[in-house]
Amino acid sequence: MTRRRADVLLVFTCAIWGLSFPTVKVALADASPLLFVSLRFCLAALILVPGTRLTPLPRGRELAAGLLLGALLGVGFATQAVGLAYTTPSRSAFIVAMSSVLAPVVAYLFARERLGWWTVLALGVAAGGIYFLTDPGAGGLNRGDGWTLVTAFVFGGQIVAVRELGLRFDVRRLVLMQIAFTAVGAGVLAPVLEPAHFAVTGRSIAALAYCGVAATAVALLLQMRAQRDMSSGRAALLFCTEPVFASLASWLWLGERLSFTQWLGGAMIVVGMLIAEPRETSDL
Repeated sequence: MTRRRADVLLVFTCAIWGLSFPTVKVALADASPLLFVSLRFCLAALILVPGTRLTPLPRGRELAAGLLLGALLGVGFATQAVGLAYTTPSRSAFIVAMSSVLAPVVAYLFARERLGWWTVLALGVAAGGIYFLTDPGAGGLNRGDGWTLVTAFVFGGQIVAVRELGLRFDVRRLVLMQIAFTAVGAGVLAPVLEPAHFAVTGRSIAALAYCGVAATAVALLLQMRAQRDMSSGRAALLFCTEPVFASLASWLWLGERLSFTQWLGGAMIVVGMLIAEPRETSDL
């Protein structure tokens, strides 16, 4: 795959994910977060099974890779869904976007990759952006923002893991494994951690279909395929587009408006993402 095509695929993936923020927000009026995540990933797994090579069964390092990606994906989407129950789609999207800034930090902590001064500066700018995005004059960080910060850190780990593991194993098998593990994990935890419920309505079914098919099965395949042909830093830069798509969708669909202070915070997060890997910027 050419570099330009990989870029286009990842930006298209970010657009799909951006629209999922207001979609999940609407769905949570009819469903509890963890049960919705479980149903979403069950649907995605069913979509992927027919075209995936199932034999031999995963084992050894491939199975461990699938379990790791499944754990990261499950925790990330679960905390994101819980967070969306208490915060707005745009705030959620910008906070989740910090995963791009946190990816080099995770790589330093767990893979001992060098952490440059630009990354440290980027993290500081993005942290300041979080402060303004949460609108300190109107209550500041809320419960949903806190859960979403967990999502950002976990997805930072996923960015690093996808890059490393996607080069070693069959991409489609990895995607199916992480989706299946997430569906099972969220399904087991839902009745334990929440009053699990799912009301069958037109909007809940439409949201489940979009999130399960487009924002999970299709988007994860595109992400893993695109990231095989680019560095983690370059992928982090392209992830800057996701909160922009989310804010646009939230504005058009839900009529959400951000204050000037919140837009300043969101812009600071994007700037942090851009300066995190300055060597990559010149290659775009």
